[in-house]
Amino acid sequence: MSFQPHSGPDPDEVKQQVDEAIASNDVVLFMKGNQLMPQCGYSAKALELIGNHVDEFETVDVLPALDAYREALSAHSGWETIPQTFVDGEFVGGSDILEELEERGELEAELSA
Repeated sequence: MSFQPHSGPDPDEVKQQVDEAIASNDVVLFMKGNQLMPQCGYSAKALELIGNHVDEFETVDVLPALDAYREALSAHSGWETIPQTFVDGEFVGGSDILEELEERGELEAELSA
């Protein structure tokens, strides 16, 4: 008997989940981990920055199928790094861009666009 590792969601399924999350949420953060337990510092930073200005927003944990999520997100943003933030269907950026917007006092307006 051989052990078959769980392969995770199908890439087409992931693409559909990404498309739906972007289309149906005002603000969505694709991150490593979740709101209760971010799994990387960049995701934690993005979560904190968004949470400072928006009470309710969607998060999507990309870890169950990281490569498939990277590919699906890249089609929308042109970026491969995680986290990625979308507001009203438009790509805003990762934690570094969110931090720059915050420093310039523009993040709140960007998140409520």
